[in-house]
Amino acid sequence: MWKEITVLIRKEITLEWRQKYALNGILLYVVSAVFITYLSVGAKMGNLSVPTWNALYWIIILFSAVNAVAKSFVQEHQGRQLYYYMIASPEAIILSKIIYNTALTLILALLGYVVFSVILGNPVQDQTLFLLNLVLGAMGFSACLTMVSGIASKAGNNATLMAILSFPVIIPILLMAIRISKNALDGLDWSVSADKVLSLVAINAIVAAAGYLLFPYLWRS
Repeated sequence: MWKEITVLIRKEITLEWRQKYALNGILLYVVSAVFITYLSVGAKMGNLSVPTWNALYWIIILFSAVNAVAKSFVQEHQGRQLYYYMIASPEAIILSKIIYNTALTLILALLGYVVFSVILGNPVQDQTLFLLNLVLGAMGFSACLTMVSGIASKAGNNATLMAILSFPVIIPILLMAIRISKNALDGLDWSVSADKVLSLVAINAIVAAAGYLLFPYLWRS
């Protein structure tokens, strides 16, 4: 199965490289959103507080992840899906999608962090905890949105359905990530964030396991 996952991830990278407009559009969205924030919330005058910086960062990353992951199954037409059905297991397909989308979301999160640091300043006191939180947040967003994207693709790629289904799972991940990053911004000891980090890891594991177990039934339809 790992060989299938490797081949499928390579396929995702090849398709993304051929359709550069999609990735470029997402990157442009991140940069332009940060710049608009800089112009509109008083950051230019130095009036941006740390909690506001934290909230705006995660809101922009969330919408960037939605735009990036939503097309996971949209770009797979019916004939290609039938071809995948014959040559690869559904477990390999969903795991390859989650791994690739995690990497893509993490790249967007790191890019947003760099752009935020350059334009809005960098108030983070504990860089290690903040970056660990970025990795866990990217994993949670990608696992949830990939599974929901697969469900929405079976319903005619209904964007409303994707938003409704992903909302109950995304909100706990987002709130936990915001709390951990707030502790990193304040430079608090790791013991303060340990339970929140474990909770975020548990949520990610539950979402990924649910996707792994349920996707084969969805794929057979």
